Amino acid sequence: MCPLPTALCHPPSPPDGFTLSFPPQPEWVRTARHAVRTALLGSAACKPELTETATLLTSEAVSNAVTASLNSRCPDPVLVQALWARDGGIQILVRDGARGLPVPPAGFPSPDAEHGRDLLMIDLFATAWGICTHTLGHGKAVWFCL
Repeated sequence: MCPLPTALCHPPSPPDGFTLSFPPQPEWVRTARHAVRTALLGSAACKPELTETATLLTSEAVSNAVTASLNSRCPDPVLVQALWARDGGIQILVRDGARGLPVPPAGFPSPDAEHGRDLLMIDLFATAWGICTHTLGHGKAVWFCL
C-alpha cells in the first residue's frame, strides 16, 4: 500500500475506514462513490461538510483509475481505501494496476469537455494530494486528504 504523508493525513487518533476492491469497469464508479458517501454519512467522527467533497473527488479518482485500466487493458482490480479520524479528517486512496501516470491538464478544460477535470478538481479541493508509484507491482495510487 502506498504510504500517505503522516503529518498531513494521519491525525493522532486511530482512524476508522474501509477498503473496497472491484474490477476496472465503469459501472463500479457509482458503487465506489456510494460506498464512500454512505460510510462517511454513517460516521459520527466525519465532518459532514466534507462528505460531498470526498464523494466527488473519489468519483473523479476512481473514474480516472478505471479509464487508465481499460485503456491499457489492465485487468487488475481498482482499490479504494477510505479512512477518517475522530477529528473529522478524511483521506482517500485510489489504486489501479495500469502503467503510466495521470497527467494534470495544462489549463482548464473547456466547459463542454467530457474529460480532464479529475486531477484539477482534486488539486482545487483537497488539503493535500499526490500520486504514489511505490505500490506492489506496476500501477499507481492517487491519494488525497480533506
